[in-house]
This record gives sequence, structure tokens and C-alpha cells, in this order.
Amino acid sequence: MKNELYIQNSLTRQKELFQPITDGFIGMYVCGPTVYSDVHIGNCRTFVSFDVIYRYLMHLGYQVRYVRNITDVGHLTDEGEDKMSKGAKLAKLEPMEVAQKYTVGFHDMMKIFNTLPPSIEPRATGHIIEQIDMVQQIIDNGLAYEANGSVYFDTIKFAEEQKVYGQLSGRKIDDLLVETRDNLKNQSEKKHPSDFAIWMRASDDHILRWNSPWSVGFPGWHLECSAMSTKYLGKTFDINGGGNDLKFPHHENEVAQNHGACGCKPANYWVHTNMLEMNGRKMSKSDGNTITPEQLFTGDSPHITKAYSPMVVKFFMLQAHYGSTLDITDKGLQDAEKGYRRLMEANILLQKMEATNGSASELDTEINDLMDKAFQQMSDDFNTPMAMARLFELVSKINSLSAGHLSNNDITNETVDRLKSTFNTFIYDIFGLLDEEIGTGGRNGIADGLMQLIIELRQSARTNKDWGTSDKIRDSLKELEIQVKDGKEGTTWSKS
Repeated sequence: MKNELYIQNSLTRQKELFQPITDGFIGMYVCGPTVYSDVHIGNCRTFVSFDVIYRYLMHLGYQVRYVRNITDVGHLTDEGEDKMSKGAKLAKLEPMEVAQKYTVGFHDMMKIFNTLPPSIEPRATGHIIEQIDMVQQIIDNGLAYEANGSVYFDTIKFAEEQKVYGQLSGRKIDDLLVETRDNLKNQSEKKHPSDFAIWMRASDDHILRWNSPWSVGFPGWHLECSAMSTKYLGKTFDINGGGNDLKFPHHENEVAQNHGACGCKPANYWVHTNMLEMNGRKMSKSDGNTITPEQLFTGDSPHITKAYSPMVVKFFMLQAHYGSTLDITDKGLQDAEKGYRRLMEANILLQKMEATNGSASELDTEINDLMDKAFQQMSDDFNTPMAMARLFELVSKINSLSAGHLSNNDITNETVDRLKSTFNTFIYDIFGLLDEEIGTGGRNGIADGLMQLIIELRQSARTNKDWGTSDKIRDSLKELEIQVKDGKEGTTWSKS
């Protein structure tokens, strides 16, 4: 039986009870990367957030078709240059070489963060026919016009007929006069400055170009997502999402295009992740206030004092709600590293905990209530920080039980089993975390086997009162920044 799930819908600006279009099946589309450069940490936060959403929907028992596109057709920059072509010229490569290089890099980074692949990952260049067909549908429905080989969406006519343009971003038509991505190009061809291109005639030196009924050209930036989401998820599907910066103009224009072509809205729920800041300020390459995923992993940045593992960075991201601004600081990452290790070490102790045939008690009830709340808070708009907080309340219980400060006789075998299952479900299946540098109970690895041997040798020395050998093992491990902890459930190790 599924929990009731509430989602903050960007379209209505309210938290709504989620009601899938088809019972048991969910269609979710997320705007993927434009593959002209390395994926940045803000992208990583967005895709980690949607990975958790994807994982949790599947945990609830839904069949999810998750579509995330690859944009390998260039957008126009504010200077009117195609990003894919610009990247190709700078690297002296073919555009598809650039696309392939950075698509592979994107996939590698997603594996590093242990995100699940989407169900379908369509490329924009593989769907030019569908985009041309959608342009023709919009023209046939009277909401687009051709001018000098380019085709523009008629925003004023659409706003008058449908009265939904600007609804997603909360902007009025008067505020949209000069805010489209192609606002510096071909303004004289448009009926209104807020009209946006859905097909653009290519100049002679433009690299990426295709034949169409109107000109040799290329599709507008916003069109690809409308065409691909419609093809794979239908005219109207459940969830459409991306970063908050896509709300306008990209998603606003998607809504317009789908209404223009299909006569209906593309999605029932719009979900947007918020921005990343660093040290309380907006990230900016121009003033040096920026950091890459690789710099976080290597520590090669003036903004941090050490390297942080991918799972620590992911854990850090999960400590903020996807819809909240997240501020990267060295102190915040240090605290996340401690929290991540504390969570994983508690799970090691928990999984080793044996049944005690205890009886139901106030402690038993409290532990079950905390587990219930963790799931309830994940069902409240995928609130990872609040669910994590409940897990850490349980971590305190686990540590106290392991140390003997709380009695195992006060919890039932059923509760112990449920607690083990709940921790594994949250850590591995919902949050998508992996064991890193965690001993005894880590999923696999030579290091864990070697450390187990060392721990056994140390225990043997202690049993034989060979304090010299025991101390030497302890001191040598300390020099390697490996911490050994003795507890009621046994000995564990971790990197300091």
C-alpha cells in the first residue's frame, strides 16, 4: 500500500497530494545537460535530487518511466552563438565529438555519485523529425508564424487564447518583452519581442543544420524537450522538472509549445531544484567563487582545506531540501563527512545486532515511531533533511544499544529486523549512498578483509596480554588515520 505523497508544484506554488495520471505508472521528464563542457556541481545537485525522487517513487511501488534528455543541439547564447558550435571551434573538434566527449564525462560523473540511469535518455539530434513535426502542428493551430525562414511562437495570441503564458514562472506578458534567449537576434522579424524561435534559419557558417519546410536551420532550444517528452510520455504526463533557472524561459515556453501543438498542458506537476551558493555568495567564474566536482574530490581549491569523497559530497547535498538554496562551505562539508561516517558506522553495528527475544516497551514504540516519521517526511515533498534527522535520532538509539546503555530486552525481534531493513532501504535504495572507507560491514573490498585480519590479530594480542603488540597495531593504525572502536557488538574501523 502506497504512502500518501505530497509534491510542491511549481505551477500552482502549492504542496499538492500527488495523483498519478495512470494508477501504478508514473511518467517523469527531467531536462538533462547540454554537452558542450564538463558537468558542473549545480547540475550534479539537480540530478542527484531527481535520482532520489526516482528512487523513492520506485520504493513506493510505482513503475516509473524516467526520461532525461541529452542536449547535443546548441542553444543560442545571449551573443547569438551556438554553444555546441562554440565548443567545437575551441576544441577543434566536430560538434558530435564534443557531444560524445562530454556525454561520456556526464555519465561518468553520474556513476561517481551513484545515480541510477534513466529509463530513456534521448538525444536532441536523434529527434529532429519529431521537432519539425511539432513546429508544423503549432503553425497549423495558428500559434506560430514563419518569417524569413525562421518560425516564431506567437506569445500574444497564445496568451489571449489560453491565458496560461507566464503562469509557471509567475510573470506577466509585459515582463517578458526582452527576456527570451534569442532576444538579441532577429527582433525585426518578430511580431512581438516576447515571441520566441521554434525553428531558426541557419547562417552559412552554422555547423549544426538540417533541412526543413521553412529553411535549412535548427530547432529552437525549448522545442526538443516538448517533442521528446511527448514522444515517450504522451501529451500529458506526471512530473516535469529541472533546475530553478529553467523555470523561465525554458519550461514556460515548453508549456506554450505543448498547448500550441497538442492543445493541453505537458505535465501535471512541475518540480524545480534550487541553486548552489558558495560561502554565502552566488557561484561565479568571473570572481573566482566557484568549485568543480573534481576539485571537491581532490581538494585542489582555495575554498576547501581538504578533499571530500563523492559520497560525502552527496550526503552534504541531501542535508538540504531540493527546493532550498544550498551553500557550499568547508565547514559544512567537514560536518557532512562526520555525519556520513556516523550514519554508516551505526548501520554496521545495527546489521551485526542479534535477536534478543525482547519485549515491546516504550523504547520499542519510540523506535517504530521514528521509522514511521522518516518515511512520512520523505513522502512530504521528498524531504531528505527531515528524514535524515529521524535516522540520526535512530543512530543514537543504535549506538546506545550497542554500548549497553539501552537494553536489547526492550525491543522486539520484529523491531530489530524492521530497523535493519529501514536503514538499508534509506541508505542504499533511497539515498543511493555507498560505503566508503567504512570497515566491518562494508559491502565488499580487500581493505575490509585486511582490516578484519588486523583486528583479529589485535584482539588475540589483547587476549594473550601482549600489550606491546596490541599497542603497536593501535599506534600504526593511528598513523594511517584509521580509527578502531571496540563496542558491545564487536570492533569496527573507519578512516579518521
